[in-house]
Amino acid sequence: MKQNSVKSPFLIFLFISLCPALVAQPGNAEIMDALNNVGRRFESLNHRLDVLEKNIDDILWYERVGDVAFIDKIYTTGPPPAKESNPTGQGAGNPLKLWSYVFIPRDADASKKYPLLVFPHGGVHANFTTYYTHIIREMVAQGYIVVAAEYRGSTGYGAGMYRQIDYGGLEVEDVDASRKYMIENYEIVDRDRVGVIGWSHGGLIGLFCIFDHPEAYKACFAGVPVSDVIARMGYKDDSYRDLYSAPYHIGKTADENVAEYRRRSPAWQVDRYQNTPLLIHTNTIDEDVNVLEVEHLIKSLKAAGKQNFSYKIFEEMPGGHSFDRMDYREARKIRLDIYSFLNGHLKPPRPFKSLRDLERAAYRF
Repeated sequence: MKQNSVKSPFLIFLFISLCPALVAQPGNAEIMDALNNVGRRFESLNHRLDVLEKNIDDILWYERVGDVAFIDKIYTTGPPPAKESNPTGQGAGNPLKLWSYVFIPRDADASKKYPLLVFPHGGVHANFTTYYTHIIREMVAQGYIVVAAEYRGSTGYGAGMYRQIDYGGLEVEDVDASRKYMIENYEIVDRDRVGVIGWSHGGLIGLFCIFDHPEAYKACFAGVPVSDVIARMGYKDDSYRDLYSAPYHIGKTADENVAEYRRRSPAWQVDRYQNTPLLIHTNTIDEDVNVLEVEHLIKSLKAAGKQNFSYKIFEEMPGGHSFDRMDYREARKIRLDIYSFLNGHLKPPRPFKSLRDLERAAYRF
């Protein structure tokens, strides 16, 4: 019985998708309303499950990183919503409220200052999960303070936050607001040693952070960054494209508003890049961000005469989209190179000098 009760809602959705003409027949409006109501209820349930999953993940953070870091979750604000449901209503125009994770090395000396890494997560709709456990351990072991904003559109905070998504837009300002908060509220943060690091969607945000706030960041690593949202609409499916054209998001498809999708694509905005040291990684077998996107970004930077960036195109690296975030030794070696780049500009107190240093820090041996 339990198995059938789980399957039945999916049969209903299958019925809707395969037989639209049937439910649209005269006299069947009540059926359509009932089925739409079921859909809304399951959407609500999905968001509630996301909240539960996020609460579990918060507990896991303490279990997996608490031995090396003080962990906090701060409640701050970013810019007002990109779209107001009632622009003249009470509270319209108020800053958007959001959460951010803070990781501080347990052995930090309150009389000293430490470099800060701003770390936006990836995913169109996702959140900062314990997927990054070993990477956070690596950062903290070197003496970095880390802030990871759960910017607008993140999951785990209900439907309201989910629908605030502004991909390549105000989410960038949410992330930069987390940087400002850390500088203004933590005296141990060195405002002159701030870097940004991110993969995928987080890489896109990192790029826009240094494009729009070049004075604030001393270095940026962009791993497999989403770089050309227009091209992305061409090789993704309708369910992916719908995330962008949703009425609470961009509201139009790429062919209906090319300029807006171009504005949200780093490869088309390289004129905004100043001179912040930048390292870019991509992989020829990335199953999520096709290498052609990152190649477009690299070619655009070169064509614009930009100088202070470097890149590496990895050939058929195991792990695809996650190749340099995984836990096998080759991925750790690549991360060691990433840290070497960041450390040269941010000067953490205990930079890794060898793979052995990294493995001891993250893998507890």
